[in-house]
Amino acid sequence: MTQQGHRIEITQGTDHVRVTHNGRLLADTHRPLLLAETGYPVRYYLPPEDVRTDLLTPSSTHTVCPFKGTASYWSLPGGPEDIAWAYPEPHAEVAGIKDHLCFYEVELG
Repeated sequence: MTQQGHRIEITQGTDHVRVTHNGRLLADTHRPLLLAETGYPVRYYLPPEDVRTDLLTPSSTHTVCPFKGTASYWSLPGGPEDIAWAYPEPHAEVAGIKDHLCFYEVELG
């Protein structure tokens, strides 16, 4: 997708991606979606089935991206706040990331 000089590309990855916090495994997948967006580092969007959503609590935080839509955030009880986000209703051009969670920090390998 290219809009107003802004480009977003989503590809299916096969990297092993893990997310941990204080030794607790929050996510583990071999099927991340890689989202490359103008001006940002590549982000890994993880299928909800591969995320321990039972450990996360929906946050009241929402942000709006003109290219992706409105993001909802998730926190760990006791912190950190807003550790991950997802787009429950993304724009049609990036529909593939629907409900996939993205964390600020991931481990590869």
